Amino acid sequence: MAVVRSLLFLLILLVVTPPYTLGVVVLCLPLPHHMRRRTVVPWVNFTIWLVKHVLGIPYRLLGAENIPDRPTVVLCKHQSAWETFMLQEVFKDTVFVWRKEIKYLPFFGWALASIPMIEIDRNANKLTLKRLVDQGRDRLDKGYTVIIFPEGTRAPPGSKNRYKIGGAHLAVETGAPVVPVALNSGEFWGRNALFKRSGTVTVSVGPAIDPRGLTASEVTQRAEAWIEAEMRRISPQLYGVAQ
Repeated sequence: MAVVRSLLFLLILLVVTPPYTLGVVVLCLPLPHHMRRRTVVPWVNFTIWLVKHVLGIPYRLLGAENIPDRPTVVLCKHQSAWETFMLQEVFKDTVFVWRKEIKYLPFFGWALASIPMIEIDRNANKLTLKRLVDQGRDRLDKGYTVIIFPEGTRAPPGSKNRYKIGGAHLAVETGAPVVPVALNSGEFWGRNALFKRSGTVTVSVGPAIDPRGLTASEVTQRAEAWIEAEMRRISPQLYGVAQ
């Protein structure tokens, strides 16, 4: 059944995505930013519906009361492509921080470049951080919540990558609160996996971190500590009983 669900999901997206994203690329360029961002909302909502009802991977949300009613910087665990869709339902008016290479992907990347999201280089140098702050400040001022995966790339369930300070640096520079998010999507949607397994993902939102008076490293450490502790609560079987 998982094979059938996964192939059906892929087939539907292959039919729907190319014409839709080409329409976005052609029609949205003259539009202001908010209208360009909204052009992809129907496609995102449709994909979210497919994820829930065709793949059978819905989610339960913990800590919804921790979501501020203002633009924030979200630092989220990254395990699969699942969260790139579903977090757009959890948080209102979102933009993601992407590696700029993604915009060269056919259709999907082209649409992202047209919206646009926030693009950065792979190297976390001073110029990259400046670009992140400049673009991030602009998006926050426009009312968007900025979602960043501080590990940079997807980590298999039960593991973690080094947390980078870019998202915390943006928060410190702009004063935006930081919201840590833990999730276990990788247990159902593996990295680069063609076939997905049905099940309910847990998305847990932690208390907001006020960056005032803190360094980017301190904000990162607090977010990492909460996320990794929460991962052990969400997926205790992956970390061992002793932990």
